[in-house]
This record gives sequence, C-alpha cells and structure tokens, in this order.
Amino acid sequence: MWWRWRFEGLDKIPRSGPALIACNHVSYFDPVANSHAVLKAGRTPRFLAKDELFRVKILGAFLRAHGQIPVLRGSGDRSPLQRAHEALAAGEVVLVYPEGTVTKRADHLPMQGKTGIVRLALEAGVPVIPMASWGSARIWQKSGKGSLKPGRPIWSKVGDPIDLVPLAGGVADHSTLRALTVEVMDALTALVEDLRARYPRRWADGG
Repeated sequence: MWWRWRFEGLDKIPRSGPALIACNHVSYFDPVANSHAVLKAGRTPRFLAKDELFRVKILGAFLRAHGQIPVLRGSGDRSPLQRAHEALAAGEVVLVYPEGTVTKRADHLPMQGKTGIVRLALEAGVPVIPMASWGSARIWQKSGKGSLKPGRPIWSKVGDPIDLVPLAGGVADHSTLRALTVEVMDALTALVEDLRARYPRRWADGG
C-alpha cells in the first residue's frame, strides 16, 4: 500500500509452463517490483542474483529458501545457467537482469546486456519476455540517500515474447549471440523509454 503500483501486459506472461523474463535494472528495489508483477500474473518468480546477496546472513537464508539462483560474477561458472535451465524445464518462471548490475547510465536506461540470457533461451528453446519497470530508481541505490516517500508510482510493463530460435538460424557463435542480445536489449529499452515518457513529471523531477 506504500507505493502506487501499475502493471501493463501481464497477460503476456504465460499462466503455466516455462517463462524466461529479461528485466531492466535501475535500483536494488527492482526484485520487489519484478516479483510483485510476476505474482500478480499468477506465477512464482525465480531470480539469477549475484552471489554476494547469498552471503548476507538473513537475506541469504531467505533467498535459498525460495529457490533463487546465485551467480558468481566474472567466474565463468556455468552452473547458474544450468540451474536456470532446469527450472525452465520444470515449467518455472526465471527472471534475469541481462546487464548484470544496476545501470550506470545517468538517464537510467539499460546498458549493454550480457549474452547469458540468449544462451539460456536457445538452450532451453524458450522465448525471452522483456519486462520493464520504472519509478524505483530513487528508492534504493548502492550509495546515497534513498527515498521512501509514500505514493511513489512504480510501473511495470511486459512486452511481446521474442522467439530467438528462428532468429539464430541454428547458429550459436559469439557474433550471433551478441546480435540476439542486442535484439533483446533494444526491445527492453523501448519498453523502458515508453514508461519513462509517460511517468508523472512531479515524481520524475525529484519527487
């Protein structure tokens, strides 16, 4: 009840079966917003999240208890993708932040994505569903004072699924993976830009 939630396109998240969702990342509050959207769609989310979070005593226990998947960034470890693949094979919903971290852009638009989500989509044979959120950037960042001002609008919008398998044409070399990643990030950025353009001015300008 603290924030003003708005959800668009939740019907594009399938009611059953596997779903791979790509999210933009503007704030440490995003998992709350993204989880809320997926739960409103009648599904249960599983995230690929950085390993550091699992080493925080209470938070780590909570994440493990709810089946979240730790990722040791920069290690080259493929086990998180394997676990995500297994979750999709079991008909679950997996959420990924393709940027791998909160965006560093001053305008909060998505940065370049990593190819992991494309590799996962191709290996699992599932489309990527882009889901953008906007409004949480002022709530919780790595540094600086956050704002818990009540009534802040937090919006989410789900886009059309992107079937990468025919686009790959059976090829999975690095250039193809990179091109498909750009395809996903362009779709995600378009959703973010749409939300940003319609977001209430008084909150965007310092609310």
